[in-house]
Amino acid sequence: MIGDSDGLGAKKFVLFDVDGTLIDAVDNQRRVWGVWGVWAQRYGLDPDEVYRVALRTRPMETFAQVAAGRDPQECLALLHELEDEDVRSGVYGAFEGAAELLEALPTGGWALVTSNYEHRVLGRFARTGLPAPEVIVDAASVAEGKPSPVPYLLAAQRLGAAPQDCLVVEDAPTGVLSGLRAGMTVWGVNAPAAVDGVHRHFASLSEAAADILAFTCGTHPHAAAE
Repeated sequence: MIGDSDGLGAKKFVLFDVDGTLIDAVDNQRRVWGVWGVWAQRYGLDPDEVYRVALRTRPMETFAQVAAGRDPQECLALLHELEDEDVRSGVYGAFEGAAELLEALPTGGWALVTSNYEHRVLGRFARTGLPAPEVIVDAASVAEGKPSPVPYLLAAQRLGAAPQDCLVVEDAPTGVLSGLRAGMTVWGVNAPAAVDGVHRHFASLSEAAADILAFTCGTHPHAAAE
């Protein structure tokens, strides 16, 4: 039943972005640049230009802009091949306190919402020692990615949660907008300044951990505002 109440208020849920939120943003940016750089070189394109576009768009949109004359499915297949290899051999790091936070959350009370693919996320979580949840909404799960509200709404549906009972933890403007459009509480982490629209801002994930856990218990008095 959505939003079951036990007399203490509706159950609360936490929906995490992955890259830049749980997995270190700096390492991830290097990974993304490396993969897209190799991809660009294979097609004789400028790696810096390709990377600039790839940061703002989903892969199929990137192909349309930088390689309009190429078969998009061929482009995607090569990108998948490079990213899968990177999962096996790349260097990853989880943010401080990420593993402890995820392990402390109740089973069935949290999910991942990512623009990546589930098998890659699981591979990287295994390598960084992060526990995986029961619900992962990935790029293959939705026709519309962030900043559309669809990914976060689907995660809530799969958890059996009402949007107003969900906390979104994000680091990027597109993800923040996605959570806000879904009608959820949105907290920003791992940035020196708050992203526009967030209800609360924390300089690091570790600083937010205690408040995230308090939110799941419905005990934090300032869940939606500082």
